[in-house]
Amino acid sequence: MTTPQLPLGLRFGPDQRLHGYRDAPAGLLASLLAMAAGDADESFFLSGAPGSGKSHLLLATCAEASDANRAVAYLPLQVFGARAADALAHQGAVQLACVDDVQAIAGDRDAEVALFDLHNRVRDGGGVLLYAAAATPLQLALALPDLRSRLAQCTQFALAVPDETRRRTILRERAAARGLEIDDVVMDYLFRRVGRDLGTLTALLDRLDRASLAAQRRITVPFLRQALDL
Repeated sequence: MTTPQLPLGLRFGPDQRLHGYRDAPAGLLASLLAMAAGDADESFFLSGAPGSGKSHLLLATCAEASDANRAVAYLPLQVFGARAADALAHQGAVQLACVDDVQAIAGDRDAEVALFDLHNRVRDGGGVLLYAAAATPLQLALALPDLRSRLAQCTQFALAVPDETRRRTILRERAAARGLEIDDVVMDYLFRRVGRDLGTLTALLDRLDRASLAAQRRITVPFLRQALDL
């Protein structure tokens, strides 16, 4: 069986930093900064609905740890799909493992066993793990009681989905960091045509940045229609 390719050499965008997360639960960002720096010996479990920023926090923690020259791995279980068990089993030694979308393997006993083994390997090696899922460990439909127990022992934080006002503020901040100005008319158009998911909208900002720079034009609705076919 071919070993799946793991996401080595991660590249972190300008938005993937912990300071870019707004309205975090008390103590969360400080805990993740300590984890990234190697100053924490506990593991964490983040739960929240889609759009609550779980992946952002995992990638941002990876970015901080990478900047500190620590060995990190980002393991998106939803992306791995049927290859999750092999990906987890073949993950090498790291100081920080960020495991995203744990709910994606719920009920897949082979993948659950592989995650249980990975958890033990990382912890035995002196490392820590940061998990994210749509629900808490006790709410996930896990088939392996030992895995549920390990995950439940992590320090847990529940994340909330930001309301539309907050999403608009965050998007404007991310646009400003790229030197882009987005007025209310453009914002309304984006939210109607693209959706309200911050991950999708942030990816679009990168396209807008390149297109506006090449065309030397400000961001307007006609420009969106012409340059990006929106």
